[in-house]
This record gives sequence, structure tokens and C-alpha cells, in this order.
Amino acid sequence: MDPNGSRRFVVEPEQDGVRLDTFLSALLPDHSRSQIQRLIKEGCVTGPGAGKPSTAVRAGQTFDIAVPAPLPASPVAEELPLRILHEDPDLVVLDKPPGMVVHPAAGHSGGTLVNALLHHVKDLSGIGGELRPGIVHRLDRGTSGLMVVAKNDRAHQELSRQFADREVEKEYIALVWGIVQPGRRIDAPIGRDPDHRQKMSTRARRARSAVTRITFARHLKGVTLAKIAIATGRTHQIRVHLSAIGHPVVGDVTYGGVHRRVLPNLRAVQRLERPFLHAATLAITHPSDGRRMTFESPLPEDLQRVLDDILAREEETP
Repeated sequence: MDPNGSRRFVVEPEQDGVRLDTFLSALLPDHSRSQIQRLIKEGCVTGPGAGKPSTAVRAGQTFDIAVPAPLPASPVAEELPLRILHEDPDLVVLDKPPGMVVHPAAGHSGGTLVNALLHHVKDLSGIGGELRPGIVHRLDRGTSGLMVVAKNDRAHQELSRQFADREVEKEYIALVWGIVQPGRRIDAPIGRDPDHRQKMSTRARRARSAVTRITFARHLKGVTLAKIAIATGRTHQIRVHLSAIGHPVVGDVTYGGVHRRVLPNLRAVQRLERPFLHAATLAITHPSDGRRMTFESPLPEDLQRVLDDILAREEETP
């Protein structure tokens, strides 16, 4: 490394023909591939064809990369309520409340999970210079439940790998319209809806693989209480997949889960202010010591009240 923080790498014969981002990712294990791609696009990498992550490198070529020091996270710390289930030097596992956006974005500069984390977790670092400290995965604004957050670059990279390699186990509890059978598997790629850019769809022209499984189902009159496992984590995945098979999540305005008229036993669902969807179980491998860690979160009060009402009316039905 030179005094300015730049590092030089020479392409070896066995690396001939690989993508530039892949080549650099292998040599810089403390940085994720997405971070390397961003550095390439921002001009931090110099060498033959260095402006594109997809450039094929050739044996003998030399590339220089200047990795900037991590920037302090721009969001400000806010004293927001946050239920932390586990914290150690590498990660935090928390129970995200419904209605909270995960990270700042247009229209949500404050009140986000990142703002809350910066207040509650004093040693949270700006991961790889990004403006979303420690965020490895996300939950939709209306979805409550378990999330894991990385506290350093190494943990961030390892947890990101586990998600990418589908080693993380995630199970959700949902109330859906109609009768869905346990064991059903939905394998349908998801991408941006061609007609409504704010929605996702299984009809997208450009889509990524997504698999959803119904692991448990309790049939009630007009709805099913289900446990749902996902290996992939596409945007709105569960909501899109269940809507695509005609069983949208109850209370989901975006994907057809709100009905104006409901059976008398289901009147409680009209009180819902969000989709009936909760991330109830999360299992990961600790990035430092390799132990398997499983966390569980009970249904939050708003969803439990609705479910209790439906179950009580179910018992009253002759």
C-alpha cells in the first residue's frame, strides 16, 4: 500500500478472464462485492477498462484501488423505542416495530431504524463507508419482527454472504385470504411491476429468482393463519407471491389484501392499519464463533388482538 492508501494488484494467470469486481473482491475480503462495484463506478479503481465492474481482466494487467476511509453515517441519532434481543461486539438482533422504515430515504429522513440504532448502539460503525450502518437485510415498513444488524465490516460481509447463499432461516406469520394448504411452494421470479413502478410483480420483464414455502396452515372461516419460510429475500416477496396465487396477505392495501365487505367473524381485520405479516423466527450463524443462533418474536399486540377476535368468533360458530 502506498502512502496515499492505494493498493496495487496484478492479475495472475489463473485469474485471466474473470470479472474485475470478482477479481478485486477475492483480494479484498473485508469488502463486499457491492462495495467493490461502487468503488469501481466512483473511479476509485484505475487500470485497463477499470470503469466497469463487468470488465474481464487479463493475466499480467495491473489495477490500483484507492479505498476511502469509512464516512460517518449521515443520519442523526434519535431516541426512538427499539427492542433489542441480543447484542455483542459483532451484531445486534432486534424486533422492528410496524410502521418504521429501515433506512433514511426520500420522504423518510428521520424516524427510521437507522436513526434509532445510532442512538441505542454506541459502537455501531459506518459499514464500508455506506450511509446505511450495519443494514444487512430489511423488512417492509408495515412488517414487524426480527432483523440482524452488523456492527463491523467483517460481520457485515459474513452475514451478507449467509443471506446470499441462503443459509439464513427466516419464518414469518401471516394471515391470508382463502384456504392455503401447508407444503405449498411458490417458485416465481420477482421484479419491478411493468405498469406500476412502486410495486413488485411476478410479471416483471427483469426478475430475480424467489421461492416461498407454506410450512404451516390453520384454516379459519375465510382466512388461513400461516407460517411462511423464504430462502430468498426479494422486495415484498411474501406479499407478491401470495397475491399472485390468489391469497393476498390480509390488510395489504398494495397487493389486494383489503376487502370492503367481510364475513361477520372477520370484522376485526378492518381495524388493521398494515398487512398481517410478522417476521417471527430468524436463524443465523454467528460471524465470529460459528455457533448457530435462533431468535423468536411473538405476534405484536395489534396483530394478536385481531387474531384473538377471529378465534373467539370461530369458537362461537355452531
